[in-house]
This record gives sequence, structure tokens and C-alpha cells, in this order.
Amino acid sequence: MPMPSPPPEDAATGARPCPRSPSDLFFSFSILALQGFGGVLAVVQRELVEKKQWMTNEEFVEEWAVAQIMPGPNVVNLSVMLGERYFGWRGAVAALSGMLAFPTLIVLALATLYGHYAQHPQVAGALRGMAAVAAGLIAAAALKLAGPLKKHPLGRPLCALLAAACFALVGWLHLPLGWVVPGLGLLACALTWRKIAP
Repeated sequence: MPMPSPPPEDAATGARPCPRSPSDLFFSFSILALQGFGGVLAVVQRELVEKKQWMTNEEFVEEWAVAQIMPGPNVVNLSVMLGERYFGWRGAVAALSGMLAFPTLIVLALATLYGHYAQHPQVAGALRGMAAVAAGLIAAAALKLAGPLKKHPLGRPLCALLAAACFALVGWLHLPLGWVVPGLGLLACALTWRKIAP
């Protein structure tokens, strides 16, 4: 069974907080997924880093970056990575099941309701309002995650330049995310490698 990578230690016991079992992963990710209306980045960071302390902020930024460049939803990729780290394939399956089981049932129920009420102007207005809140959550999480970048080998200015380039290419020029993220990601990896290579 793979051992977890070392995180911040608990002051009282000297041990790092970690999931107790695959079922703990399942229920933790189920609760996390049920909070993720309109975007889960802020929720995932708060739950895994601040509340449960299963990861440090630095670990979260690094693993979120890996999850981002892999195919599929970022948070699902992260759940599989975290589950595998602690309990091997059983942990990966438990975390993935927790992420998908209850939200799938809720989405099916909401899709049925939406099919009946989609034409109502109040429903359209409510969805527009939820989109604004989701954008705010993502922006808040991005600001919170910028903290660990001061320790990054590239330094904050170059990290900010890469982030701005990503925003400009996707947000203004409307280039496909599937090209921008791997392209800028490989550039960032190459620049970091040059900085830390002996």
C-alpha cells in the first residue's frame, strides 16, 4: 500500500491528518461534491487544505496543476490521485465513487425538473445569478492559491505573467483550452526545470 507523502504534522500527536479508511474518503468526497454547485475549486481547497489538512496549500497547487492537464474533470482527477496515494486502487475507487454517486442522482433529478420548467423566465434569471456566484468563487480560490507561488522557483512575477497569458489566450482570444493549458504548462515546466536543474 503506497504511503502518503509527508504533510504538516499535527501539533498534539506529531502525525499528519489523513483519511482513516476508503469509506472515509468516500463520504468526505461525497460531502465535498454535494457542496460544489457552480464550481468546486474553492470548496475542494477549503475542505482538503483548510479543514481536513490532508494536503498543504503547496501540495494542492501542484496536484491541481497535474489534475488540470489530465483529461477529464479536474476535481475527479484530484480525487483519484488522492485516494490512490493513501489506499491504492481501493482508495482511488472510493474517492471517485464519492465524487460521482450522489451528484449523479441529483443531476438526473434536476435535469428532469429543468426539462419541465426551462422556459420560465425566473429559472433563466436564477441560473444567470448562480453563474455570477460561481465566477466569484473561482476568483476567490485563485487569489487564495496565489500565496504558495512566492516559494515557486520561477518567482511571483513570472508566475503572474504565465497566468495573465493563459487568461488572455482563453478569455480574450478564445483559443481552445486544450491547446493553451498544455502549451503554457510545458513552457512553465521547462522554465522551472531550468531553474532547479543542478
